[in-house]
Amino acid sequence: AWQLASKGKHIITSSIEHHAVLDTAKWLETQGFSVTYLPVDEAGMVSVDDLQQTIRDDTILVSIMHANNEIGTIQPLSALAAVCHERGVAMHTDAVQSVGALQVDVRDMPVSLLSLAAHKFYGPKGVGVLYVRKGTRLHPLVHGGGQERKRRAGTENVAGIVGLAKGLELALAERETLVPWLQALRDRLIAGLETIPEVRLNGHRTERLPNNVSFCFRYIEGEGLLLKLDMQGIAASSGSACTSGSLEPSHVLLALGLDHGTAHGSLRLSLGRSNTEDDVDRVIEVLPGIVERLRAMSPLYNS
Repeated sequence: AWQLASKGKHIITSSIEHHAVLDTAKWLETQGFSVTYLPVDEAGMVSVDDLQQTIRDDTILVSIMHANNEIGTIQPLSALAAVCHERGVAMHTDAVQSVGALQVDVRDMPVSLLSLAAHKFYGPKGVGVLYVRKGTRLHPLVHGGGQERKRRAGTENVAGIVGLAKGLELALAERETLVPWLQALRDRLIAGLETIPEVRLNGHRTERLPNNVSFCFRYIEGEGLLLKLDMQGIAASSGSACTSGSLEPSHVLLALGLDHGTAHGSLRLSLGRSNTEDDVDRVIEVLPGIVERLRAMSPLYNS
């Protein structure tokens, strides 16, 4: 943003971005930048037409995530990036959730910047990559040295960098076999949980991450679901892991148009390379009873 500020101070992002992007955008607003937060439809999809109509002469940057960390919806990134490219606007995408799980090739999507993180494909925590397309100029993130081509001063975390590269190499090597397996487990889990009354699948039904299952269970709190599942040896989350200490409902679920009460009853189940059909069947077996017991205690539910 600072590198391009001489051309304008308008930034576009979406209403369901990770807080790493949203909080940065809100801070930039305090520094004189104008930010437009694009809405999403009920499946969490950004409209290409909305982006086309929102870009202005002073728009300098668009940042839209490739896939959402809470609801799994995959954005039409190539089409969104094509709009930015046509209008001469730099585009950044948060591809933390998608790299390693989806086909990601910067030759097919004309983004200027792409960020990813190692721990999402079983690499070490605390290390990531910022892809910068040739010709995209950046101010240094950290001053004080010439490392990282003068963009981030400080001694490089060589062990982390090597670990990230190896993790990505392994993830790409097994993706063709692992992704169909995860999709099958995901769809099995979704089908099983949709038999529970008063549930809502969050996110796009087909354009979603292969390992993501997200539901809202009306008339109960997600926190109660987590405690009961934990007692059964099942690890899950409610909303984003990065905001697990917050009492506020997920900003992503609210952006879908859900009311606060329904959004509080969210449950996210993430699948990985070690999960099995037995794991999925175990969740399908125990969760309906947990939901029924919690609803029996809820003053809002009339069975």
